[in-house]
Amino acid sequence: MSTRGWEHATVRDIRDRRVTVPQKRRPKYGATPTTLDGIRFDSAKEAKRYLELKALERAGEIWELELQPAFELFAPSTSGYLLRAAIAVASSGLFSLGYYYGDFKYCDKATVPYVVEDVKGVRTALYKWKKKHVEAQYGIRIREV
Repeated sequence: MSTRGWEHATVRDIRDRRVTVPQKRRPKYGATPTTLDGIRFDSAKEAKRYLELKALERAGEIWELELQPAFELFAPSTSGYLLRAAIAVASSGLFSLGYYYGDFKYCDKATVPYVVEDVKGVRTALYKWKKKHVEAQYGIRIREV
């Protein structure tokens, strides 16, 4: 039996668990990463929504389709401490809490100024908090698909 790897392990070694065969890791929430038009999406559901939005854009129903729009999250600074990411806004008394990344952002006739969509399979506690924060800070609604 080889000690460097499992290439020379016998069936008996594996059965007796003297050697473990490396397993391919599955994604954290079970989503299947998908590549479409040279763009990697975190899930097949998100890739499917991208195709739907591209069709709507070609039909003229929506425009200015943007992938992975970033929204910086701010909070008032009550102490003298500033985060490194907040150097540009130090004079305003705000500091950055990080970013929220939506899946899609686009304009349509019904929504002013734009629509932000997030394709969700699992709604984590962090996502719920960031969604509320973005909606309050920017005055927009995030549409979950």
